[in-house]
Formats: sequence, structure tokens, C-alpha cells
Amino acid sequence: MTTILKNGKRITAGNTLETVDIAIENGVITAIGTDLKGENEIDLAGGLITPGLVDVHVHFREPGFTDKETIASGSRAAARGGYTTVCAMPNTNPVPDTKERYNEIEALIAKDAVINVHHYAPITKGLKSDELVDMAAINAFAYTNDGVGVQTAGVMYQAMKEAARLNKPIVAHTEDDSLLYGGVMHEGIKNKELGLPGIMGIVESSQIARDILIAKETGVHYHVCHVSSKESVEAIRHGKQQGVKVTAEVSPHHLILNEMAIPEDDATYKMNPPLRGEADQEALIAALLDGTIDFIATDHAPHTEAEKANGFVGSPFGIVGIETAFALLYTHFVKTGQFTLEFLVERMSTLPADVFQLTTSDLTVGSVADLAVFDLETAYTIDKADYLSKSSNTPFNGQTVYGMCQLTLHQGTIVWNAHK
Repeated sequence: MTTILKNGKRITAGNTLETVDIAIENGVITAIGTDLKGENEIDLAGGLITPGLVDVHVHFREPGFTDKETIASGSRAAARGGYTTVCAMPNTNPVPDTKERYNEIEALIAKDAVINVHHYAPITKGLKSDELVDMAAINAFAYTNDGVGVQTAGVMYQAMKEAARLNKPIVAHTEDDSLLYGGVMHEGIKNKELGLPGIMGIVESSQIARDILIAKETGVHYHVCHVSSKESVEAIRHGKQQGVKVTAEVSPHHLILNEMAIPEDDATYKMNPPLRGEADQEALIAALLDGTIDFIATDHAPHTEAEKANGFVGSPFGIVGIETAFALLYTHFVKTGQFTLEFLVERMSTLPADVFQLTTSDLTVGSVADLAVFDLETAYTIDKADYLSKSSNTPFNGQTVYGMCQLTLHQGTIVWNAHK
């Protein structure tokens, strides 16, 4: 059966919009034009058609923490946000640090996911040890200890050396435990106002600087997760100038908020890395604009309301974000003229797909029908009660935004429809 998406808008060269129909058959775009006909016609009423969004940094919590999220609920939440491909972190229980455990998660994904879900494997056994996993045996698409940093240079060197041999990326949560000192939020203005222990920017940037030197030595593709500080931006920029194969992501909350947005001891604002100073926020935006930071990833990190009710000191790090990322970024940056629409869409879809060799559509005939449709004209209010995620730990509840996802298709199949 041929499905026709009618009266949608797509971005053309020069960041203009044109009205088109798109024909889809057997999961593939077969025609793009006007006045197309088919058995199943869907009127998009002028909605923006984009490639399916790609998020290389989510936590779906399964196995081990299914009260917070599951592969089923997380993938549905992602589809609601316009995502058709995501990459899930390995801080599960058990950690997928053997081929057998990794295969068990792959089987869960095959059974329950409604979109493409790729799963990382850890760099070291149990995440916190110094013993490398058997990367060749596991054969994941990439390796990361996200949630903790690799603490010793020697372990990171051996990991990068092996990953380079296998032509696989090393993806790094950069955090020097010896510099944490029990910090729960950024070491800046707000932590002093609230009397809470701070996390210095060098906790992150010192490991990035170390890792870039090791990446230069080994030739590995080194990817930096959730960059948050201006010093980290400087280290990444220098690495790129030196020819190191380093890429980086930034999360929506670090672009939109800084430490001064935290109203009180409210753990819905507690994430790792923390919301930093205004100068850091400005450096992140500039780095995304100039290409030092390559793209945007949500770091979707679900936790229960009970866990998040214990203030900054007693609550876990992390916020959810995958259902509202596009709308928040469109509202804060495209509608204000800081980003073009084309710039934002690329950094949420085709650029992360290119960096990690993942799948999304390029909106041409013959490409996979992984697509999202957004309403750019109608305002709506974020209501965490409506979330498809099992968790709703967000600092953006109650915010009015534009850009709700109306429709998401994965391989031509509708996996989210806002009207049903």
C-alpha cells in the first residue's frame, strides 16, 4: 500500500520552506512532488517534515531499573519526540559487559522497541573496574562507561588502542572522581547561595584534555558526551585544530539553562554535568554554531518522583528530555533568531547519524521513510502528566513552547500520531 503524506513543508537550500507531498511504499520514499495520489493519504496541514531525529545519548534503564524506564516506554517516548533512532547507555543492571549479556539486551530491543535502538557496550567490566571488556567479542557499535569517567589514563589508552583497531568509537562521560569532593551542582554562584557543595568545571575539562592527547596517540574516534564548560570547549577546539578525530555533543538543558535558573534546592534541576555559569552557556552556544560541538543529544535520564523528592544532596543526577527536546530548542533558538531551522534540524538528525553511521532519512527518493512532522505554528504547554516516559523529572514542566511532534514514521510505519 502506498502512503501519501500530503501538504507538508520541507526545508530547501537557503532555509526556505516548500510545500510537498511524499509517497512511501515498503518503508521507502518513492516520490516527492505535488498532487500525489495513493491508497492512504494523510493531510499534514502544513506541518514541517524532517528526517527522523537521532539521539546518541539516552538511558532506557532496562534491565535493572524498569520502575524508571523500559525499552518499550523509552522508545515510545522517543517516537513522541520525533526520534526514529536512539543509542542507549549501558549503565543497566546487569551491565552488558559480556557477549551473552549484550545479546540479552539486543533481544529485548528486537522485541519491544518501536524505533531503531542501538545499545552501547561498556569500556570496562561493571563500568567501574579497570578491566577492559572483550570489545571484539561483544561487537557493539561503540563503547562507553557513561555515568562514570574512566579514571586512569592507562586504562583509557588501552581502550582507545583496541577500539581504534576495531574501528569503533570511544564515547566518554568525562569526570575526574578525585576532583568531585561530594559536589552536587556547579561550583559557582548558586551553590554558595544554597550552601551546597559544588562541582568544578575542571572535573570535566581535565579528563577531556587527557583523553584528546590519548586519542591523538591512538587514532581512535573519540566522542565527548554532554559538554558543559567553556574550558571543555577550548580543549575540544584545540584537539580538532590538531587533527584529532574528536566529536562532541551538547544537551538541550545546557543550551537553554544555566545555574541561575535553579530556583531553590529543587532536584528537578540536578543533572550531571550540572547547569553551569552564564559564560559556560554562552560558550556552548557559540561552539555549536561554529562546529566545535557537532550536534545535540538529550542525555534522557529518567528517575522516579520519589527519588527526585530528596533535594540536591539526596537525589540522583538526571532529567528526562526526549519528548520535548525539539520543541524547546525550536522555541528558544529558532523563534528567537539564534539558529536557523535548517541548522537545528541537521544537528538533531543527519549530523549525529553521519558521525555514528546511523540511519535516518535524507528526504530524497529512495531513502528510508524515517520521518517526523512538527507543528511550528501552535503553542502548547509542556505537561509532565502527558509523558509517555515512565518518569517525568523535568525542569521544563509548565513551559509554553512551539513545535509539537504531530507524526513520527519509522520505516514508513506510524509510531506516533498526536491525533490518536
